[in-house]
Formats: sequence, C-alpha cells, structure tokens
Amino acid sequence: MKASSEAVAIAGATTNVVASDNSLTGRTPLTERVVEYALLGCGLLTVATTLGILATLAFETAGFLSEVPLSALLFDTQWTPLFADKHFGIWPLVTGTLLTSTLALSVGLPLGLLAAIFLSEFATTEVRKWAKPALEVLAGVPTIVYGYFALVVLTPALQKVIPDLAGFNTLSPGLVIGIMVTPMIASLSDDALRSVPNSLREASYGLGASMVPTVLRIVLPAARGGIAASVILAVSRAIGETMVVAIAAGQQPHLGLDPRVPMETMTAFIVQVSMGDTPTGTLEYRSIFVVGSVLFLMTFVMNIASYRMTRTARNSH
Repeated sequence: MKASSEAVAIAGATTNVVASDNSLTGRTPLTERVVEYALLGCGLLTVATTLGILATLAFETAGFLSEVPLSALLFDTQWTPLFADKHFGIWPLVTGTLLTSTLALSVGLPLGLLAAIFLSEFATTEVRKWAKPALEVLAGVPTIVYGYFALVVLTPALQKVIPDLAGFNTLSPGLVIGIMVTPMIASLSDDALRSVPNSLREASYGLGASMVPTVLRIVLPAARGGIAASVILAVSRAIGETMVVAIAAGQQPHLGLDPRVPMETMTAFIVQVSMGDTPTGTLEYRSIFVVGSVLFLMTFVMNIASYRMTRTARNSH
C-alpha cells in the first residue's frame, strides 16, 4: 500500500508538471514565433541591404564599362576622370591605398600585438583594469581629428627630420592610421591570447621554460588564427579609412611608392566626387562606383582570407 501511495503521489506530481508545461506551451509558441519572425526579418533585412549595395555597384559599374573599356581601367597609368583629358587607370588609386595601408600596418601591428601580449600575459589585474580601457579610448576618437592631427602636428614634425617631405604626403596619414588601428589589433589579439588554455602554459612551465619562451613558442602559435583575423580586419579598416587621407594625403592621384609625395586613395576620390559638384549619371559620377567595386573586392578577398585562416587554425588544434 505504501508503494502504491507513493506511485500515486509521483503520478500526481508528474500530472501537475505536465499540466503546468502545457499551460506554458499554450503561450510559448506564439512568443517564440514572434521572436523567430523578428530575427528572420533582421536577417533578411541585412541580406537585402547587402544585395542592394551589390546591385547598385554592379549596375553603375556596368554603365561605366559600357563607355570605358576594361583595358583602359587596367592598363592605363593615369587617373584623371575629372579633367578635360580623361584617363581611367585605376592603379594610382590602388597604389596610394595599398601604400597607406602598408604604412599603417607597419605601425599598428607591432604596437597592437605587443600591447596584447602585455595585457594578456604580463599585466596584473589592476594594471589591466585601467590599461585596456585607456587603449581602447583611441578607437573612440573621431577620424577627422586624426586627419587634422596628421596635417597640423605630425607632418610639420616629420618635415624637421625629412626636409623634402611635402606638406601633403602619404607618410603622415599612414602613420596616423596605424595608431588608429592599434586598439583593434590589441583588443582582438588580447582576446585570442586569453582564449588559449592555461594547460598549455602550465605544461611549458613544467618543462622548465620561462614566461617569454612560453609566450613566443606556445601561446602565440596557439592564438595565430585570432591574431591573423585581427590583422586582416585592421587592414580592411585601414583600406576603408576616408577622412585622414582626404585631409592629409593631398588628393593627387600619383602612381608610385614614394610616401613623401601627395597621393590619393580610393576612398579619398569617392569623397572628392561625392561633394555634389558632379551631375548624377555622368561618366565622372559613375567612376566612384567603379572605385567602390574595386574597394569592395579588395576587402571581400581579405575577409575570406581571414575566415580561412581562422578555420585552419581552429582545425589544427
């Protein structure tokens, strides 16, 4: 009888739980459907926006290429779509963009990576508490402030060391963009380093290695996927930077690799044409979409490379 009464009690409790779950189930599906449809709408809106951008770039680029042959875009060495004597060689803008990004990476990569190593492996909790937010404050400074800093402060200082440096040049904005991307590299690389299991560090210490060899030979290789992703994202950020180069680089399309002279990047040209003086639908107007398409392809390839590096590093673990 005792066992029977216990079974009845358990059955009653189970019935109450099921009834309670059923009462909740009566309300939950509607809520879940609303949330599901809302999330689906957000996802579809993102996809639609991306497709709209791609469609606009493709339509305007096709209109441009219907008037200008692709060979002129690829093999001409001058870019003067706003002049009477028009040339449409994209390479002066590409070289200016790549040169600026290379200079930025030469500054941002060592500074950001060393800052990440310090924050992750050497800094105490108290130091990390104020050092990382202080570093990330750089990311909140408006880019136009960086541009005027490059033009008004950094360029005159560099001219004292490099007398033949032009007032508008590629070196100064490149270095400033490097400072801009340092917080991105430092923050993302710090997260990648801190995600490395402590068991790897402890195993290295157990074999007699000190902290520096452990960081260089164990932690950094283990976090190479996240570090590579942070670097590629920083390069994409540098390539897409607009205000710094528009203010301090000179906006003169020049094919070459001399950072002392004025140059124009792809984003700076888009700003120049988008000021409102160029009539819509003209060849000059459509040229900004061609430049935007090339810029999109460059950043798209780098994002794909970042994804593949991250996936390869994850699979290797």
